[in-house]
Amino acid sequence: MAAASGQPRWRRRVYWFTLFGTIQFVILTALAMLAYPGGTHIDPASPGYAFFANFFSDLGRMQAHNGAPNTLSAALFVVALSVAGLSLILFFLAAWRDFQVSTGLRALSGIGSALGVLTGAGFVGVAWTPADVFPEQHIACVLLAFRAFPVVAILYSAAIFLHPAYPRRYGAAYLAFAVLLAAYLWLLTNGPALHSAQGLLIQAAGQKAIVYATIVCMGYQGLGALGLERAAARR
Repeated sequence: MAAASGQPRWRRRVYWFTLFGTIQFVILTALAMLAYPGGTHIDPASPGYAFFANFFSDLGRMQAHNGAPNTLSAALFVVALSVAGLSLILFFLAAWRDFQVSTGLRALSGIGSALGVLTGAGFVGVAWTPADVFPEQHIACVLLAFRAFPVVAILYSAAIFLHPAYPRRYGAAYLAFAVLLAAYLWLLTNGPALHSAQGLLIQAAGQKAIVYATIVCMGYQGLGALGLERAAARR
């Protein structure tokens, strides 16, 4: 295995940062929801943040759908998603080093990590392109992240299944996550429009499901990578 007792501590710190990135995202976005002034895509008069009628991107708008300034909510959202995106970038820069046991695994993890870095950059881009100010760039960043991420999950799933020491359950988690990502990408591009209450509900609920699935999956992968590092250090 590539990891050894003399392995620099930076990788373990990166994996801990991955866990931090997931936790802080949940906390800060929850606070941003409380701070959101109100309004949805189809009902500007809706009070506060409606969990199944507002999107995460609404938290990052400069102006809420009801016309009020959205400064606090947007600031919390930018920090939450920027840190989460950065944690993904660092995770995939570190994770590929666990797969240096063969040429095939190096290739799978290397391509997966390159796309993982793009995914993280896409999420950072989403944070810094408010949907009401830079709508085209915002959508482009969303599509970049969610088109790259399923491929990342599939490649890392294959790499884990082929790795002689990596627990298979982490590969299974990536594979299940890839299926969810593919389903959400289909919903995003082919699902109901936002002009009806039902369409808005389906799209907003689907987004919440995939975002929290991402949090769970990457937190789980961070724990798995930490476990692998500890096992290698004991050798």
